[in-house]
Amino acid sequence: MGLDMYLTREKYIGANYEHNQVKGIIDITVRGKKIPIDLKKVNCIRESVGYWRKANQIHKWFVDNVQDGNDDCKSYYVSTEDLEKLLNICKEVKEKAKLVDGKIKNGETLKDGKWIPNLIEGKVIQNAEEISELLPTEDGFFFGSTDYDEYYLQDITDTIEMLTSILKEEKELNNRGIYSNFEYSSSW
Repeated sequence: MGLDMYLTREKYIGANYEHNQVKGIIDITVRGKKIPIDLKKVNCIRESVGYWRKANQIHKWFVDNVQDGNDDCKSYYVSTEDLEKLLNICKEVKEKAKLVDGKIKNGETLKDGKWIPNLIEGKVIQNAEEISELLPTEDGFFFGSTDYDEYYLQDITDTIEMLTSILKEEKELNNRGIYSNFEYSSSW
């Protein structure tokens, strides 16, 4: 339970059109049973290329910049330009964030009818106000922490690595005449 976020890529291959000259064999077994797939009927391949869990700052960016503010668990088209924008914002956040020693929240304990945060030693972002202007967090039902700390920054680092790899691969595909569509979706 919680915020799960998915980025998928659909590669158009057009094997269903002879003039595309797509060759190969699709040999898939699921739980020990062969799944028959006729390559001549395949026009695209859908891949899961990105996954985040409770990275609410990334989710908020998609809602604000791709979903026209609609946070409705539907799938939305994402352009490579959108992915490049998010990558650049994440790089800027990582470059500007100043981690310092501090107390970070590690869950909560119910005491006398009130939720008390469990604080542990960790790293917090000293310039959280500046960082929140670039890529703010979003509170929601099981969306995870909205604190600006080492975990927030880890989501940023993971996103940079993921998007850098995806965009590099996409450029290589484009150079070979293969184009993709991306979609973002979330659930909680």
